[in-house]
Amino acid sequence: MHRNERAFTLVEMAIAIFIMLLLIGLAVPSLSGVFKDRRLRRSIDEMNTLVRSARERSVAERRPYLISWRKGQIVVRPEAFTKDEAEGPISKLVLHRGDAFLLKLPAALVDDPPADWVFWPSGTCEPALVSFQGVDGTWTAKYSALTGLPELTSYAAR
Repeated sequence: MHRNERAFTLVEMAIAIFIMLLLIGLAVPSLSGVFKDRRLRRSIDEMNTLVRSARERSVAERRPYLISWRKGQIVVRPEAFTKDEAEGPISKLVLHRGDAFLLKLPAALVDDPPADWVFWPSGTCEPALVSFQGVDGTWTAKYSALTGLPELTSYAAR
């Protein structure tokens, strides 16, 4: 009696596994790049959220707001607190390990201005250049004085 059974040989299975491992090996570095790019984009979005918050509050409340760089965080706060107002940040961005946001104020009248970026009740702000350096890459954005909107001038994921 002759059986006509078909099955995979050990060599065929080894070749198939090798091809699958090769494809996975090629896909992993590109996926890593996608995740790094996503985390880098998130840092831009977080900074833009702070800028939007400071601008909207300054216009709505008709008083200046600041984005202040502090140790380990960046906060949005009023320039001056009222008597019955709790002194503390309105919102904040906590820096992750290895991340740094740098502020440059090109229109500052002094050489070493404090790390406070002001937003006025008119809806305008001091022009600023914000740079980010982190484990996932770097970016630099130039923020317009009239609109507070960023123009990304450099972006490099690692």
